[in-house]
Amino acid sequence: MKVIDYIKEKKELFILGILFAIFPGMIMGLSEESAFLSTNGLYCIVVMIFIFVIYIIVDYLRLNRYCKRLSQLSGNDGLDFIVSLPNPTSYEQKLYTKLMIQLKRNAEKMMEAFEDNKLEDIEFIETWVHEIKTPIAATKLIIENSLDNPTEKVLYIISDEIIKIEDMVQKTICYSQLNDFSRDCQISNVNLQKVVNKCLQNEYSNINNKYLELDIRTLDFEVNSDEKWLYFIIKQILDNAVKYSKEKGIIQIYGINDLHNQKLLIEDSGIGIREEDIRRIFQKGYTGLNGRKKTVSTGVGLYLSYKLARKLGHDIHVSSVLKQGTKVELILQE
Repeated sequence: MKVIDYIKEKKELFILGILFAIFPGMIMGLSEESAFLSTNGLYCIVVMIFIFVIYIIVDYLRLNRYCKRLSQLSGNDGLDFIVSLPNPTSYEQKLYTKLMIQLKRNAEKMMEAFEDNKLEDIEFIETWVHEIKTPIAATKLIIENSLDNPTEKVLYIISDEIIKIEDMVQKTICYSQLNDFSRDCQISNVNLQKVVNKCLQNEYSNINNKYLELDIRTLDFEVNSDEKWLYFIIKQILDNAVKYSKEKGIIQIYGINDLHNQKLLIEDSGIGIREEDIRRIFQKGYTGLNGRKKTVSTGVGLYLSYKLARKLGHDIHVSSVLKQGTKVELILQE
């Protein structure tokens, strides 16, 4: 630290010190009848200035030593230099040091969260790529085996595989837009039955192949939501209901439309969910025992559905009895 820099920083102290040294001495000297050069006032001024100069020298040396140590750390990358900061010598320096340490802790927490999210994203992409290869390979195989004898049934099977691919792509799009959801959200009055019917059309083959019975009622009412994302949420819930239902089972789909109480309920009579799994089904990447038994799964469908529902002002509750079935409540307004 240069002397001129110290003087500029402490200029108020210099002015105040000089005033405190001279003013009392002048008053004291003027009150005496002898010449000023031989009065106690002059002596007082000299002593006060001497003490002040000693204080300035000591303070400059202390501050200069502190600034030199800071300068030595200024070229370091990252925030590790914070642990090597010199011991503060003033209350102000203590506050700055405390803030720097807190900054380092916050940055470390953010980096840990970033690394965790990055790892989860990589795992999601790896699993997604593995998943999407299955319907692509199945489609190629179906086409190869049906070139000589194409039938309408084959076209439906291919269509089912394409729907699976579209669903996986939609999940990826949703996953990528989750943190910037507001840019692609348009809230309006949406007919619930229209959205559910659209979901059922995409699930028709799976429902038909498992000979499932549908019990659909009281869905013809409007809800305040985003049609695109509401469709995505309901489709994920319905997809799980179909996937984990037993053959010739029943899926009930019905709505509640009371004053300030709008719900969509989807109940299946399938294999159910273990109690320890219910608490974790909305966690990213969690597939549970059923998911691991049935198929390789990203464990992201219900996670995305829950996140989207919360962003839309909705909520999802799940209750289940193992080997008896699962009930999902999509609370649209409460």
